[in-house]
Amino acid sequence: MTSTVRPARLARLVAAGALCAASAFAVAQDAPPKVGYVSLERIIRESTAAKSAQERIQQEFSRRDKELQDLAARLKQMSEKLERDAPVTAEGERLRRQRELADLDREFQRKQREFREDINQRRNEELATVIERANRVIRQIAEQERYDMIIQEAVHVSPRIDMTEKVLRQLNASK
Repeated sequence: MTSTVRPARLARLVAAGALCAASAFAVAQDAPPKVGYVSLERIIRESTAAKSAQERIQQEFSRRDKELQDLAARLKQMSEKLERDAPVTAEGERLRRQRELADLDREFQRKQREFREDINQRRNEELATVIERANRVIRQIAEQERYDMIIQEAVHVSPRIDMTEKVLRQLNASK
């Protein structure tokens, strides 16, 4: 059994084929796409904005960090004293000190966990701001220099398309 193609459908197929051929020819005549690469990791590590954000976070959390260090030292000191005095301490007193030490350890663990959560949240907020600023700079460069695509993650990147240094310069120059 042979299939027959209706004339209207044949005309549409021929037109579609011609359109595809014309599109392929037009694309072949255009310049190759302009592609760039930006290392977001490097932007976060080296940009002035990211360094300033890290300093703000350190200042903001330095008091709590010091409190945690003091609490850890107190915990260590109590633990060493309990071990040292255990042979000569009455059973009731030793149990009381062990409970006190366990309570202090739980408090330390809780404060340490809260500290890590709070500092991670602030770091994520600050990094989001830096990334947002970097993306604005990247879009500006892309529009000004007519990039077709800018990639931020890749397995391999040729140095000739790496525009990270340019983005860093422009990001550091803007405030």
